[in-house]
Amino acid sequence: MRILFKNGFVIDGTGQPGFRGDVLVDGERIAAVGALNGVQADETVDCTGLTVAPGFIDAHSHNDFFYDYDDAEKYYKPFVRQGITTQVTGNCGFSPFGVAADSKFKDKVGGGLFYAKKPGSFGEFVERAEGKLFVNMVPLVGHGTTRISISGYNPAPLTAAEIAEEMKLVDEAMENGAFGGSFGFMYEPGIYAKRDELVEFAKRIAKYDGILTVHPRACSKVALGYPLISKPHIELALDEVVEIMKASGVRTEYSHLIFVGETSWKSMEPMLAKFHKLNGEGCRIAYDNYSFTYGASVITVVLPPWYMALPKEERKKPFNMFKLKLMTNVTKKLLGIDFCDFIVAYISADPAHKKYEGKTVSECAREEGLSDFDMYIKLVDLSNGQGRLYLGKYYNDEIINRLMTDDLSVFMTDAWVEAAGTQNGAAYQGFPYFLKRAKDNNIPLESVIHKMTGKTADRFGIKDRGVLKEGGYADVTVFDYDGIEVDPSVPDFTPGGIKHVYVNGTAAVKDGVYVTQHAGRIVLRK
Repeated sequence: MRILFKNGFVIDGTGQPGFRGDVLVDGERIAAVGALNGVQADETVDCTGLTVAPGFIDAHSHNDFFYDYDDAEKYYKPFVRQGITTQVTGNCGFSPFGVAADSKFKDKVGGGLFYAKKPGSFGEFVERAEGKLFVNMVPLVGHGTTRISISGYNPAPLTAAEIAEEMKLVDEAMENGAFGGSFGFMYEPGIYAKRDELVEFAKRIAKYDGILTVHPRACSKVALGYPLISKPHIELALDEVVEIMKASGVRTEYSHLIFVGETSWKSMEPMLAKFHKLNGEGCRIAYDNYSFTYGASVITVVLPPWYMALPKEERKKPFNMFKLKLMTNVTKKLLGIDFCDFIVAYISADPAHKKYEGKTVSECAREEGLSDFDMYIKLVDLSNGQGRLYLGKYYNDEIINRLMTDDLSVFMTDAWVEAAGTQNGAAYQGFPYFLKRAKDNNIPLESVIHKMTGKTADRFGIKDRGVLKEGGYADVTVFDYDGIEVDPSVPDFTPGGIKHVYVNGTAAVKDGVYVTQHAGRIVLRK
């Protein structure tokens, strides 16, 4: 099938200026790019007034957990509709592979955040995914998963023999085409791993010249696990990542660079300066960022752990409530967030609790005549501590614009479609929102597309994708730059302006209408 994208403004993903021209696709590959007069094609897509770009690459995703669900399509459709054709998966320490056949802990894979139907080896994952994918996946092996395979959630340090067994799981993934690995220092069991294990994992990734993505131990001024009197914990977390990077020599991607709470915002410039200084010294470290000012969190985000550990009858005793209120208020103050920044995403399956979804804790409190604190504790108790929030003040608009124009950033969603409750806007509008921000703030479109495509491909070592060039894979996104429309106040809003999306030469969005296809594939590192 020869498809000609005719008379568009072509931005090829290299960062070079765009030009008026055409793109010819032949099967799953790009046959030619330029002024292609007189070319014969089976189908011509009129791109007059539209921008023709490489399919967008999401630098941080968790969509490798949903490909074999019975209703898998719903987890990918919103990403395709925003122009994403490739996702880097296996982040934050979690992948559905990296598990020994005889592991006793397969039920724990996903760390409570995700559910893997059939956890197993990397080879098994690739085999099972064939013919089922709506987007391309660039897989990373999660350290949390390999550690779960060995010892579940046991906090005890791994022995030398156990680390050796863990490294066999890493080798199996890397030797069969994984692009790298990931750490999740805020999650079980990654939070328990000692330096020897972490450095050995990083060295094993470096052995294959893979990339290591890291969810740091802190994304705010104050976090558990660090001394209270110190420099901001978010900066200490970067120091830890850098130390592992230097000890192992691994290429490093600092995942979702966020600054949670106003008190952490002043750490942005010192951290950016450190990233650039390290690159000047020859270190290979960079980062990715969101387009939204909020992100997903658990409802217990400011709750001291001892509260949920108490028997229910003990929780409401006056002294315990006094201590809880004091500690919660101190935590909010230190972070620079308040209950008006907590958007309720999900409380429980009880229909009576749906009324809280999409509202801030403060709004719920006003409706029920409660104080913000009492409303928050009510929601915690109704959900048995299992509810979800979207936490505001990850950034402000000025920080996002600063990161968008920094040379070391690429873009991502770090979002997934929830089975119930309020959705994360980034799963539906993340990349169009970057385009809208670019237009509103006069950020060169070529630079933004480069970060969405070719720059991400270069960073992760993805060959023949991310650039419109002869011989490259035909992942193509066509959009109306002037017609890009997002609505951050409606998380599951379908963005306007994305006209055509092709995955490996197969239409996934045509004239703005979603088309079911299974042309995606697991991209293997050569």
